[in-house]
Amino acid sequence: MNYHAPWWLPGGHAQTIWPALQNRSGRLAVPLYRRERWPTPDDDFVDVDWLDGPATAPLLVLFHGLEGSSGSHYALALGQWVQVQGWGLAVAHFRGCSGEINRAPRAYHSGDFAEIGWMLALLRARHTGPLYAVGVSLGGNALLRWAQEAGSTAATVVQALASVSAPVDLAASGQAIGRGLSRQVYTRMFMKTMKPKALQKLAQFPGLFDAKALHAAQDLYDFDNVFTAPLHGFKDTRDYWQRASAKPRLADIRLPTLVVNALNDPFVPASSLPRQNEVGSSVTLWQPAHGGHAGFMAGPPPGHLQTLPQTVAGWLLAHT
Repeated sequence: MNYHAPWWLPGGHAQTIWPALQNRSGRLAVPLYRRERWPTPDDDFVDVDWLDGPATAPLLVLFHGLEGSSGSHYALALGQWVQVQGWGLAVAHFRGCSGEINRAPRAYHSGDFAEIGWMLALLRARHTGPLYAVGVSLGGNALLRWAQEAGSTAATVVQALASVSAPVDLAASGQAIGRGLSRQVYTRMFMKTMKPKALQKLAQFPGLFDAKALHAAQDLYDFDNVFTAPLHGFKDTRDYWQRASAKPRLADIRLPTLVVNALNDPFVPASSLPRQNEVGSSVTLWQPAHGGHAGFMAGPPPGHLQTLPQTVAGWLLAHT
């Protein structure tokens, strides 16, 4: 597997930001998704957006990143690819990420492996063809955590999986995004949507958390301390980041798994990435020098986003 960033898009920040702007500029065609709403065991719901393929064709399941959705640039790029190939695509939204606030006093988090396991089991039961799973960023870490928890049973659900730009060491990534240019750009972007959604949750469940502390939160560490950690069974941010990180247990994965991380990802420090001797024989690491965070743009200006779908899907097919 080879990837070389285009000459006109230098550096990790440019390789992260420019691809993310493609859907906002209208350069990425938005497919006509078919939406299904699934009731959850705790009387809530999740929304799954579909691009239907033949019943026996491979189905690619995508778990999006923090504040992502089926409209994220990587989802649209995958959608373009699967439609050309005749595959199906299911974009499984985490709670509160499909455009409507969820009903339960919870949201989603980087270690939400139980939710992923529940969704994948439903998809396996209804799809007769091969099933592959891809997680991007937060969704990639959570998908890896599911594979770790599922152990040898994971291979009965999906044929293979891939994570892309996953922050497998959440503490290292939390520190990286909380300082310098990353703090000014990415932290502000995330907080702009996360705080209002948390306040909607507080309106649903008065007293759920401290509103004053949420308003004072300036970064993901503070936000997770007030909202994410306590709402999902963690003591605090440190406990959440430690227990939800996939890196310490990558050797527990028992099905073909590709872990993709660019070494210039501004969210995920290269020093925090695993080495091949730290993962099991089922896990392949691909750590190209360039690509940014969920970027991997290619071609002449304005570029295209097909390198990642082609590479990841090709690997999944080759290892099943």
